[in-house]
Amino acid sequence: MDRLTLTLPVPPSINHQYATVNGRRVLSAVGRGYKALVAQQMLVALARAPHRKGLLRTVRSEDLALSIRFHFTSPLRRDVDGGLKIAQDALCEALGINDNRILEIHLYKARDSVHPRIEITLSPVAFRS
Repeated sequence: MDRLTLTLPVPPSINHQYATVNGRRVLSAVGRGYKALVAQQMLVALARAPHRKGLLRTVRSEDLALSIRFHFTSPLRRDVDGGLKIAQDALCEALGINDNRILEIHLYKARDSVHPRIEITLSPVAFRS
């Protein structure tokens, strides 16, 4: 297995991800909670993965591509890129890798009014120039 696939809750909107404290923008309690949730779900997913050692070796040593498919309750309420940074940061922090190793990003937006979520795939970069 050379790719990690995970389904997570939709991240908080950009307006709820950050707060201003003493004139500085900081991650809000909602944003910190989302990152903690991602870390917890990552631990569970890795514990269940039969090829976790190879998978971790791949994501910690290769240049990476990130694909996120956002499933919003309404396609008109959220921008496709509003949840990218927090989802990317949360995923990389949970794996113990620097997000600057992601060289390729694919974003998709879909509608699912019953089961909003994001589906993430992290894999080695397919093509290098």
